[in-house]
Amino acid sequence: MDTVDRAREIVTVLFDRFETLDVFGPIEVLGRMEEHFVPGFYAHRGGRVSSVQGVTIECRPFNDVRSSAYILLIPGGIGTRGLLQDTAYIDALASLAAHAQFVLTVCTGSILYSRTGQLDGRRATTNKRAFHWAGQVSPKVVWVKKARWVKDGTIYSSSGVSAGLDMALGFVADQFGESVAVQQSNEIEYDWKRNPEWDPFADLYP
Repeated sequence: MDTVDRAREIVTVLFDRFETLDVFGPIEVLGRMEEHFVPGFYAHRGGRVSSVQGVTIECRPFNDVRSSAYILLIPGGIGTRGLLQDTAYIDALASLAAHAQFVLTVCTGSILYSRTGQLDGRRATTNKRAFHWAGQVSPKVVWVKKARWVKDGTIYSSSGVSAGLDMALGFVADQFGESVAVQQSNEIEYDWKRNPEWDPFADLYP
């Protein structure tokens, strides 16, 4: 039995001009727990994808996802803008999300995910610099402005960039207990913001 069968895959959705820390913050937290999680990187049609900062990753296509139990991670970045009106992309993303055990979004990844309609009527947050834009794109979502991250059932969304680390640790705490999350934060020497409502940045962008 291989690692993917024993552990849940983190099906990480990438696209050109994704935000690097949106991806590798949560992957640092979850990927180091190799007995529970294994990262996988996917783009709609596969191939090489580069972040805003020029980090390039070889990705498998969405239809290569074979895990029966996986966690979907959707980052943000300037590249989300061009995908919002791409019907084929949004349909493919919706299918991935519908079969995921959990959906985790970082920054404007929640806005991209909201285009699937699966966030309608649910609570979510996003990068505060893009908050008004989020409401324009998906007015049926209950956008929470003052939040580091938001959990609504099996859907987790986090605020801008570094907030993905706090959300991922919150997810670990929900899955395995707070002491495990604290241990992970200590091992990576990160000051985990345990309160999901801690958000000094919301007031910067009225």
